[in-house]
Amino acid sequence: MSQATATQVAAFAAPEPKAPLERTTVPRRAVGPHDVLIDIKYAGICHSDIHQVRDGWREGIYPMVPGHEIAGVVTEVGADVTRFAVGDRVGVGCFVDSCRECEACLQGQEQHCLEATGTYNALDENGDPTYGGYSSHIVVDENYTVRIPDGLSLDVAAPLLCAGITLYSPLKHWQAGPGKKVAIVGLGGLGHMGVKIAAALGAEVTVLSQSLRKKDDGLALGATHYYATSDESTFTELAGRFDLVVSTVSAPLDLGAYLGLLKVGGTLVNVGAPEEPVSLNLFSVIGGNKTLAGSMIGGIAETQEMLDFCAEHGLGSEIELIGADQINEAYARVEASDVRYRFVIDASTI
Repeated sequence: MSQATATQVAAFAAPEPKAPLERTTVPRRAVGPHDVLIDIKYAGICHSDIHQVRDGWREGIYPMVPGHEIAGVVTEVGADVTRFAVGDRVGVGCFVDSCRECEACLQGQEQHCLEATGTYNALDENGDPTYGGYSSHIVVDENYTVRIPDGLSLDVAAPLLCAGITLYSPLKHWQAGPGKKVAIVGLGGLGHMGVKIAAALGAEVTVLSQSLRKKDDGLALGATHYYATSDESTFTELAGRFDLVVSTVSAPLDLGAYLGLLKVGGTLVNVGAPEEPVSLNLFSVIGGNKTLAGSMIGGIAETQEMLDFCAEHGLGSEIELIGADQINEAYARVEASDVRYRFVIDASTI
């Protein structure tokens, strides 16, 4: 596919809020001096895709082509590109541009730039909508593209561009490692990567899930302990146990109950984003000098660091590969927690 001029590419899009996704075409810009054209091989399905397609977080831009877990191969580079060459295996995550001048950008925290441009459901610097990875090709600035190491196959690497970095960043920031007790709340697309990464960092890992249905999986992924949060005795037995609790669930939680699981000075980090507000009795953080925190993906350099770490430790995502005509069914199954543990679209079927 030559990209001398802007062109149309195959894609799956939601034409309006809450509508099923359907096959269509969307425009891709001409390859600029610092751009790479990527032949998308695989695209992961993230729960945030569903939130946005259904206007769960804010009013969306339609037609919407979701997808910010993108793995593919470079097929063309701009005249001034220095980081990549044709044939390179690359990935694209949740954002494709930022201002490059603010404090966040200069600190390598581009995801927190107030002008960051989402990979989809956003407007670029020209005011045109961005379209995500449920498509055959994408054009991205080389500075917002990462290299996928040879040690990772592209299909299991795709979900790392969101699920992987979403867990790697807080685990590194709050120093999960030897001697630390870490709990991962929820064993889904995010949570299963949290277990793998925390274990690889050397922490003692506990899974906190609604039921014991996935216990064998959790232990096989690297957890030492597994408890059901539907059992009230769990919160009594584990009170004051953990240095760090990372919640990956997108449903409102009783934050006080989970804060009660922390040691003195411990931290509860939320990476799941419920659509509904949650309440909190502040005595839950005052007692024990505890911290309630949030974390959102990671910057470009940290995302590359995560990919290199996962390749070194063999930490690909556990996936179910699907064709594009199964996307709507996959959405329903994600909402029913019926996937182990990430749907990945074979982009050749788009």
